Amino acid sequence: MDFGLPPPPEVRDRRVQRSRAALLSAAVRLVGERGTTALSATELAEAADVSRRVLYLHFGDRDGLLIAAAVELVTRELLPQLPPNLDDTRTALAVSRHFAERRPFYRPLLTGSCAYAAIRTVVSLFRPHSLAGARELFGDLDDRAVGEVADFFTGAMAMALTEWLVDGPTPPDPDGFAERLLRIQSLLAGARGGPGRSHTEDPA
Repeated sequence: MDFGLPPPPEVRDRRVQRSRAALLSAAVRLVGERGTTALSATELAEAADVSRRVLYLHFGDRDGLLIAAAVELVTRELLPQLPPNLDDTRTALAVSRHFAERRPFYRPLLTGSCAYAAIRTVVSLFRPHSLAGARELFGDLDDRAVGEVADFFTGAMAMALTEWLVDGPTPPDPDGFAERLLRIQSLLAGARGGPGRSHTEDPA
């Protein structure tokens, strides 16, 4: 007999996860299809087959959903591809190819109402890699200085990536952008007076 008891916690959790995943997927799809982030919360909720209330509960507002969608893409699709060692070539190629493939979503995101918050949040995911690179190049500095160098690297990466995605050629040239990143890395290593890290050949 059904006494109207709430479902077990794991059932509720699965429903929450499905709703969240549906909203994230809908955000990526609609922004990519329409080439704009000028979408209403109602449109996004309807595309995910949930209510606006669910969107607000999960993400606070529309911009919160769009930023979370970008973070989810990077976390799920890109970060697992980054090599555990400091392999500049593989890292540059993975980053370039991910953002080129997902450009229909990222480009409008980086020109929309939440552009600053989006790029700041996304590039912060790469700070551990910037820290590792800064320590290798400037290992004789104290931790605070290394952190400042890493933040500078991360900010420069954000500017270069935004410029390429927004104003770069269509279709984008991920291998060319990767070469640009590697060239800058080599210049920094040379300016430091060290040999820099060796670059492997394109594994593809």
